[in-house]
Amino acid sequence: MTHPARNNAEWCDLVCRTHGIQGAFGARAWTSARRTPLYYPDAVTLSPEATPADVLDGIDAGPGASVKDSFATLDLPGFEILFEARWIERDPPDAADPAGWRLVETADDLRAWEKDLFSGDDHGVFRPGILTEPVEILRGEDGGAVLNRTGDVVGVSNVFGPDPWPGVLAMAARLHPGRRLVGYESDPAPAERHGFTQTGSLRIWLRT
Repeated sequence: MTHPARNNAEWCDLVCRTHGIQGAFGARAWTSARRTPLYYPDAVTLSPEATPADVLDGIDAGPGASVKDSFATLDLPGFEILFEARWIERDPPDAADPAGWRLVETADDLRAWEKDLFSGDDHGVFRPGILTEPVEILRGEDGGAVLNRTGDVVGVSNVFGPDPWPGVLAMAARLHPGRRLVGYESDPAPAERHGFTQTGSLRIWLRT
């Protein structure tokens, strides 16, 4: 099965491309030589054997640089751990009524979605070009999420709202039937209540 780190790196790479930033996939890490958009890392490790050189040699490692240490194995001098999280995955969800959930399909709708994701802030992280990419941006009456497929799995990210998981799972079942779901959460408990299990640790490092 495709590791969720690979799925997440492909999502990060896609977001960067909509900003005109070209990342690079290596054997043990994805890196971006240019600083990435807000909330997106400059590097994502793809293997537990990744070394500091695998990530730092491919990025601008100055203040503000960030690294997603997908296996919580790195030691990065000059960086601090910003937060830790857990990878999650679950079996393909059963078909269900998405109950008011839909796809975001216009630039105005995308801007409103981003403001809700970031609690009222409009950072321009998600540009209209992303609507033409092979991903799905989901919108419910009081929540949202993103789905991106990599091989045999579908990544679930940017989940927000008071109880978004039933709608997210119903949309995933409709759009990607039979596909396992992967992602990560700082607090995995809400996802676990909807069938996800924890599969490993990750860390986000930040150069201050």
